[in-house]
Amino acid sequence: MKNLRRSFERFCYKNRNKGIPNLMLYICIGTAIVYLMSIFANNYVLYNLLCFNRQAILHGQIWRLFTYPLTLLQDNILFQLITLVCYFSLGQAMERLWGTFKFNLFYLTGVVLMDIYSMVFNCTANVYYLNMSLFLSYATMYPQASFLLFFIIPIKAWVFALIDLVIVFTGLFAMPFTPYNFFPVIALANYFLFFGKDVLNVIPVSWIANLRRLFRKITPAKKSGRPKVIPFPSAGSYEATTATPKAPYTHRCTICGRTDVSNPELEFRYCSRCKGYYCYCQDHINNHSHIQ
Repeated sequence: MKNLRRSFERFCYKNRNKGIPNLMLYICIGTAIVYLMSIFANNYVLYNLLCFNRQAILHGQIWRLFTYPLTLLQDNILFQLITLVCYFSLGQAMERLWGTFKFNLFYLTGVVLMDIYSMVFNCTANVYYLNMSLFLSYATMYPQASFLLFFIIPIKAWVFALIDLVIVFTGLFAMPFTPYNFFPVIALANYFLFFGKDVLNVIPVSWIANLRRLFRKITPAKKSGRPKVIPFPSAGSYEATTATPKAPYTHRCTICGRTDVSNPELEFRYCSRCKGYYCYCQDHINNHSHIQ
């Protein structure tokens, strides 16, 4: 699995400039156009033409499989504007880090997974959960980024991500139970597909360290049934040996006995003509009898 993911990452890096650049810009502009034409003109013809409709798709309107991300409508125009600006910023940051190709593939994979699920269970694809996976991805790559709640309170991205995950898992058990309950799972499937074990980046490092310490305290140490066998270097005598203390210097002159510790101003060399490794100071390197 690691080799497969490594090959995928290498392939995405080689083709990082391919695809549709500034994809989230086009999606946000398209969403804004659909919103303005639907709200101010009080006409939902364009919205009904682009939204997900299983029966219309089965009758040949294939474009609905890819245009439903443009049908995100909010009741408040200010909230709609903030949402589009937020999604645009997240998409741009991810595209700069990943490259155009991988970001396009990430978003398209989420769209296709939503399409497959909606076509199988005959429900309307949910744009909210599709974009939620975009936010979780950003929080995974930039967990320490700050958002201003109510434009005043700074909150880290990983906090919002954990709150979203809690909302997702509570929504799974909402009543009445319908196929719509599993839309968050589809969004998370796309998220886990591209991030794998990197999802742990959402959790602060200090939390992970504390959990590991707690796990070590709770989990008892494994005890082996057999005594530990210490191998000896030879099968001969078992006489105790005394370790030779390490010399307090690195170089020592064979003639005068001065060392690099007692005389740090001296230079020491090894003679290539002596048989063995014999060190001499600068005063005796050229003035000694060679040892054979």
